[in-house]
Amino acid sequence: FNGKFRQQYAALCYRHAADRDGIEILVITSRDSGRWVIPKGWPMKKKKPHEAAEIEAQQEAGVRGRVKKKPIRSYTYLKWLDNGDVAPCVVDVYEIEVEEAASDYKERGQRTLEWVSPDEAARRVREVELKSLLVDFKPRRKSATSTAK
Repeated sequence: FNGKFRQQYAALCYRHAADRDGIEILVITSRDSGRWVIPKGWPMKKKKPHEAAEIEAQQEAGVRGRVKKKPIRSYTYLKWLDNGDVAPCVVDVYEIEVEEAASDYKERGQRTLEWVSPDEAARRVREVELKSLLVDFKPRRKSATSTAK
């Protein structure tokens, strides 16, 4: 166990539900364990945190949209590293209103993607703090956004 916290950035991708009031949240399976997560990854050189979250959403789920520049909240979890160590991670979560979904993207075929209600998303993920964030999530108004190109 390495006691130093490591930083990650995640994308909470949502869309307005077509068949009911409210929103749907995108959950994906992790490549290693197959458990349900939201797109996330490590910091990227020369990228701001919200840009890194946006890139993770594109690579892991093929989605693009308007990303908020300030994180919604953070959560913590323990990450099993390839060398067998466990690292505590702090994940800053950025809101993305999805406007388009690509049929071909970097990690296509390596993950399962599903659009679900916030309550269902919270049921599926393992991390307690992320569960709380998903249940409490309400899209913010249209300020401080960056549109994907």
